[in-house]
Amino acid sequence: MKTKFSATFLWLAATFCVCLIVSNIFVPRTWQLGSLPFQLSGAIVLFPISYIINDLLTEVYGYRKARFVIWMGFILSAFIALMSQLVTMLPDPMTPENKQISDNFNSLFRMVPRSTLASLLAFIVGSSVNAWIMSAMKVATKGKGFGWRAIISTLGGEAVDSLIFFPLALSGILPARVMLNLVITQVVAKTFYEILVLPFTTVIVKKVKQIEGEDTYDEQISYNPFKLKDM
Repeated sequence: MKTKFSATFLWLAATFCVCLIVSNIFVPRTWQLGSLPFQLSGAIVLFPISYIINDLLTEVYGYRKARFVIWMGFILSAFIALMSQLVTMLPDPMTPENKQISDNFNSLFRMVPRSTLASLLAFIVGSSVNAWIMSAMKVATKGKGFGWRAIISTLGGEAVDSLIFFPLALSGILPARVMLNLVITQVVAKTFYEILVLPFTTVIVKKVKQIEGEDTYDEQISYNPFKLKDM
């Protein structure tokens, strides 16, 4: 039996994947908020949206379809990372002007294998944890308290994401104290982002439920993250 996907679901899945892939390009652009003693990555502008869509997918369509989209995002991100590496390894152009353009391109897209692998692993685990918490809490609360469930699931997913990424990517480069500061900063900032847009997210969730005629409760399902055929 073939699984059917609505146009709304496909748009959400595509947006999720775009947010994830583009966020990886935004990572090197750091910025500082006023005089606060820490820096944030440019990815924070876009990456939290993937967690918001993750919440929306899990709330409306259930954990199994959210799991499918998470793996789709992972595979596409890995593909883009591989293609970026291959393109930056192509021979340099002949003219100095084009050589400068090539160097600028390479500085943006030449990904460090260690940080790329750390990012992909952190994403797949963090997003899966986010969807699992959202799904399990919906069943436990009988669908009540979407706002709290969204915040708690994001907090859990982002915490796991950061706890995996920073040690794997920066161990031996930054002191443990600095990495812990980065973990806390990222988790707090991304969760605050979730809280800030929560009224908007709640309206969108209600609208999607009305359009799709779906409000899935994941009772008696497998939370095995590798069980992709179960949709």
